[in-house]
Parts: sequence; C-alpha cells; structure tokens
Amino acid sequence: MSESLLRLAVITGSVRDGRFGPTVTEWFSGVAAQRTDLSVDVIDLADVPLTMAGPTREPSPEMGAVLETTRPRLASADAFVVVTPEYNHSFPASLKNAIDWHLTEWQAKPVGFVCYGGFSGGLRAVEQLRQVFAELHAVTLRDTVSFHGGAAAFDDGRPKDAEGAEAAAKTLLDQLVWWARALGEARAKRPYGA
Repeated sequence: MSESLLRLAVITGSVRDGRFGPTVTEWFSGVAAQRTDLSVDVIDLADVPLTMAGPTREPSPEMGAVLETTRPRLASADAFVVVTPEYNHSFPASLKNAIDWHLTEWQAKPVGFVCYGGFSGGLRAVEQLRQVFAELHAVTLRDTVSFHGGAAAFDDGRPKDAEGAEAAAKTLLDQLVWWARALGEARAKRPYGA
C-alpha cells in the first residue's frame, strides 16, 4: 500500500433538533483536514434519511436510493471517526440504525471516537459502541477525544482547552493512520472474509 492519502469518514451521530454534534464534528474535521496524510469526508446522519423500520435484506427503492448516497462513501473510507453524544448512558438510535444498515463497509477498518456530554463526557456511549463495532469486525481505537460537559467545554465553536483537545485529536489521528495503513496492507494482501 502506498503512502497516499487515506480516506477518513467522520460521522456525526446525533440527528436531534438543537444538537451540538455539528460543532464538535466541524472542529475535529478541521483538525484532521490539516494533516497531509488524510482526506476528510464528513457524513452527517441528519442528512441521511434512513428508515427506522430496517435494516431489511431487500430495501425499498426509496431506501436503496438513500443507501447509494452512503454506502460508496463508507466503503471507500480507509478509517472512520464517529462523533457521538451520550444519551441516557448510551449512543443515539440514529447512529445504531446507520451502523446496522451497513455491514461489510466497516470490516477490517479502524474506528475512532470523539464523544461529548455530561459528567462522563460521552465515554459510556463509546464503550457500548466498541461492542457493536467488534461484532462488525471493525477495530476500535483505545484512545478517544472526550468533552466532559458537552457544549460547556466549547466557546465559539472551539474547545476551551484547545491545547489538550488538539493533543488528544493528534493521538487519535496518529493511531488511526497507523491502523488504517496496517489493515489496508493486510486487506490488499489477503481480502478479509468474515
């Protein structure tokens, strides 16, 4: 595998009205876009009208059209970062739904997390997402970027502790690049079969 740009899909997991996720995603994707080894594709699930009555083996024509907007983007990604809040000690239903509508797109690829919310900073949501992604044969990264207090950790779209947040983001992205290259080389040598 060459040292070409890796394709990073950054997924905004919350779709609620008044959500804070786009602010976190914009900050993180801006940090990622400064790197010379990544190409960033932001996927906001609020723009992806997946039905909650699925997934089904044979999606309706309408759902097929929606999936054709996301599947190629996820399939071509070398790595993922999921931006998630913590709702009631877990992650949003919209995120689980989007994960479930896609299967092979996640396989043998690394997934990192940026989380926010309340006392735990979204870490309880991430711990549950690790189990979900393990079932889909993805590799989740240990280190995360976490914002305790959610919106209170930001000021004018930027983390109040900019130095600490950027250091955490660098650690996450460095690990993500390593895993994306290692897994990409492995998939090129021997296609992954679950």
